[in-house]
Amino acid sequence: MFDENYDLPNLEKVESYIQANKHLPEIPSAKEVQEQGIAVSEMLAKHMQKIEELTLYVIKLNNENESLRAKIADQDKQLMMLKHIQARIEALERKK
Repeated sequence: MFDENYDLPNLEKVESYIQANKHLPEIPSAKEVQEQGIAVSEMLAKHMQKIEELTLYVIKLNNENESLRAKIADQDKQLMMLKHIQARIEALERKK
């Protein structure tokens, strides 16, 4: 699962699948479980897969969050510099 080549499902596709089918991809529906039962070892393996996918999604979101925080910090610095420049320009204009 944590293989670099693992194809993590796109969250938008997962969401669409859930809306259409009312259950997670690769996990049987409640009706299927009721009618056919489940193989416990198979279900545990599928649950582990979903847990590992969730972990990968959280890592991805955390990385995106850190990137956005860095961009915001950079923009804050730029805004402070612009405010400082604006204050200097206003001070020079008042001296005229």
